[in-house]
Amino acid sequence: MHLPEPRVTIARLGREGEPLVIIDDFTGQPERLRAMGVAAQYHPAGADYPGLRALADPSYLDLRRGLMMAIMARVFGLEGMVHCEIAAFSLVTLPPEQLSERQRIPHHDHSDPRRVAIMHYLGGPDSGGTAFYRHRRTGFEAITPAREAAYAAGLAADAAEYGPPPPGYPGADSPAYEQIGMVEARPDRLALYRGCQLHSGVIPDPAALSPDPARGRLTINMFLYGT
Repeated sequence: MHLPEPRVTIARLGREGEPLVIIDDFTGQPERLRAMGVAAQYHPAGADYPGLRALADPSYLDLRRGLMMAIMARVFGLEGMVHCEIAAFSLVTLPPEQLSERQRIPHHDHSDPRRVAIMHYLGGPDSGGTAFYRHRRTGFEAITPAREAAYAAGLAADAAEYGPPPPGYPGADSPAYEQIGMVEARPDRLALYRGCQLHSGVIPDPAALSPDPARGRLTINMFLYGT
């Protein structure tokens, strides 16, 4: 099978310069992946993710194994063995008024900088991409183990000064956070970034969210970790 040549863009986020890698035309077969997502069996994702998830098979990453290993080593400094920790089809479904307070602000997936998040977009720009943020009070853009206590104290101070965040998905800016970058969703676009980066899904039209994977904001989420 002939694969289209992928287009790789490497950027640096904010003041701290953490890497953001975008790979367009990753598989050359987004319709096949979307069909697999439509056929998957979904379940509630838990307290943190505002929607549904289903198991996904990460083996298709081997289509670009050489490219992926080079990016892991040269961009993220992971030169040893790299493993896939989680792979899931994901659907954002919760309406804004049902979000918990934690879901109304940017989040980080891990504090371990050796874990790299992958977001594989299967929809177009209207489905919403991913935004990255700086916490204004602390200046943090990534939450590492050494920063966890200071960040928790900063969140408590935010709550005391600003009150709870208003219902809704994070937007461009707020009293507590400043947006420092964004990835636009495009079919078969892969975005890679450290899971410790503060980020949030971009939800341009909450009314369009749906639990139907044929209509909703369908992505594949993965976490790679290594040494």
